[in-house]
Amino acid sequence: MTPTPTGKPRTRVHVVSDVHGNARDLARAGDGADALVCLGDLVLFLDYADHSRGIFPDLFGKENADRIVELRTARRFEEARAFGARLWTGVGQDRAALIEKAVRRQYAELFAAFPSPTYATYGNVDIPTLWSEYAGPGTTVLDGQRVEIGGWTFGFVGGGLRTPMRTPYELSDEEYAAKIEAVGEVDVLCTHIPPEVPELVYDTVARRFERGSRALLEAIRRTRPRYSLFGHVHQPLVSRMRIGATECVNVGHFAGRGRPWVLEW
Repeated sequence: MTPTPTGKPRTRVHVVSDVHGNARDLARAGDGADALVCLGDLVLFLDYADHSRGIFPDLFGKENADRIVELRTARRFEEARAFGARLWTGVGQDRAALIEKAVRRQYAELFAAFPSPTYATYGNVDIPTLWSEYAGPGTTVLDGQRVEIGGWTFGFVGGGLRTPMRTPYELSDEEYAAKIEAVGEVDVLCTHIPPEVPELVYDTVARRFERGSRALLEAIRRTRPRYSLFGHVHQPLVSRMRIGATECVNVGHFAGRGRPWVLEW
């Protein structure tokens, strides 16, 4: 904490989301902050901006990555799944084991880059069961839970809602709503996905609406937190807007921008 002109301590928190393998910048993300908050999606399975990066192209090459991105962007999800299934058949090894091995390599590097203290929740592409193995003593993992930072209460809800993409940590609307309810009234509501507002869920590059949470939107209107912070949508139509008394902020695609969003009070 740093003193203000009045002599009162000031708290500075840096917030990141959608890290997607960017360990280099993550190691500096907490510089000058009292704490780092991470809203998930540590894993880089496939970089939609650079199809040569990620677990998928490492296994199958850039040309196949180009093709699966083309199919997914066109929302031809069944064709994308069939194409992926053919590729995996040709590998001749256990799919889950190969993915887990690659994810573990990424997690080892990324969790080592977290400063202390870090407060983190899962994204939809993360594998929650592995986090306890890599989170050091300076990293607190929260999901449907609260913590106090600098006198403010922060609530955390991880994961995403079910989609045709079938990413690893997708929940039913009912499961997600229960976690939102468990958090209750907080000063800062931290989630991976945004509230269900068209301007916040539309990705201008992917040219599609991602899934946001109606339960989250209702909680914002009902409990009126100071801030609702989230990520998930990499290139949102609107990155910041007010809903009643709450400032809603997409903290940015950290993998691409390499710098955190800053919250001070």
